[in-house]
Amino acid sequence: MGGMPFFGYHMPSFTFASVPPDRLFDHVGGLARSAESAGFELVTVMDHFYQITGVGAEEEPMLEGYATLAALARETSRVRLATLVTGVTYRNPALVAKMVTTIDVISKGRAICGIGAAWNESEHSGYGFAFPPIRERMDRLDEALTILKLMFTQERPSFAGTHYRIDRALNNPRPLQPGGPPILVGGGGEKRTLRLVARHADMSHWFGPLVDIKRKSEILDRYCDEEGRDPATITRTMGSPVVLVENEGQAKTVMERMPPERRVMFQPATPEQAAEILQDYIAVGIQGFTFGNPTLRTPEEFERAQRLIRTVKGSSSLN
Repeated sequence: MGGMPFFGYHMPSFTFASVPPDRLFDHVGGLARSAESAGFELVTVMDHFYQITGVGAEEEPMLEGYATLAALARETSRVRLATLVTGVTYRNPALVAKMVTTIDVISKGRAICGIGAAWNESEHSGYGFAFPPIRERMDRLDEALTILKLMFTQERPSFAGTHYRIDRALNNPRPLQPGGPPILVGGGGEKRTLRLVARHADMSHWFGPLVDIKRKSEILDRYCDEEGRDPATITRTMGSPVVLVENEGQAKTVMERMPPERRVMFQPATPEQAAEILQDYIAVGIQGFTFGNPTLRTPEEFERAQRLIRTVKGSSSLN
């Protein structure tokens, strides 16, 4: 990333009025390029097969995540690329390692491997994927993270777990990034997820108000101490707590466009106000913020994001 904090552009929605199906990816690629031009350093997509509650109706269009990232690797030149995040139950982790490595090669070293424990039971049922209890999904995530790191860093690794195994697995061509693509674990569960972050991850991604983020950061520090890990080696990121507006008059309109269940997650703010709000999160250890495309898709909205990014980056360089 080009200095902390960094800014990510997340695309959970592929629903665009007046965009026909045969132009859908053209539009998505244009959004990614606009994000790159505005100063975003990361572009992410969901790893879902149905649209999720809080973003839109289940039946809305949803492009498969890794195919989309591979195409975006050719549409962009600087931004890092990741799913936010892959569900551990959707694919064998060795296959995930191969897919992320391929994207790293296509993008010339810009891939990040995002993964979590999965949660959307509806799409599991629809696609015939097993949806074990959360305890087993967390156990699977632990093993998957072990395999991912092995396949990114070793030539012919082997591993035998309860749920997954590899036997002198090849992953050739090798990732372009030394040590492989950074591993991002999504989720802020304080009993197991954060411990897995301390044990395996290079990055984490959370949501929530400042008091929750501060607590999670402190818990992660404690787990790092128990795991013998330097907490400074983990980049802590979160979904932006602000939605950008030009003025107070626009704030009402923007908030009314959001599904009701998501309104409580965001505070409308001008770029200058947002820069002040984000400083409180930076002070408790957050190093990256992701902004979603439902409220960031027009030239005017990207211009506001660019103002925010420049303001925050400028403030950080003075500290």
